[in-house]
Amino acid sequence: MRLSRAAEYAVRCMLYLSIAGKGVLVSRKTVAREMDIPEQFLGKIAQQLARAGTIEIIQGAKGGFRLTVMPVELTLLRVIEAVIGEIFLNDCILRPESCDRSPACKVHVVWENVRNQLRESLRNVTFATLMTEDPVLAPDLISGKPYSLNP
Repeated sequence: MRLSRAAEYAVRCMLYLSIAGKGVLVSRKTVAREMDIPEQFLGKIAQQLARAGTIEIIQGAKGGFRLTVMPVELTLLRVIEAVIGEIFLNDCILRPESCDRSPACKVHVVWENVRNQLRESLRNVTFATLMTEDPVLAPDLISGKPYSLNP
């Protein structure tokens, strides 16, 4: 299993917006530049994040993105699944009817356990935790100084 590029970029975007803070408007261009995300791709990812209720998109010359969830309430699971859909390792987990062997398959049980463990691990990581533990993005937060975003 490999995380998609879109999910990786969504996490980067949300980390940047988390550092800015809930309700703070940040331009798409700034997020794209600071987080090394192609601007057009970021626009598509932002639409998925907005549909999931994690950001608000403000249109226009003075527009951008605004975080709508407190970083302490926003999990990696929510962001990743907003972009890639519900995580599952095999079709038989999401759609048991797709496999006649599901009820008796020993591997099915393994896939389901691994999926549940992965989802739980991602659910337990909030963006509040990530932004205070990221030495590249949040050096000032670690030292206790207020973080300033580049305009």
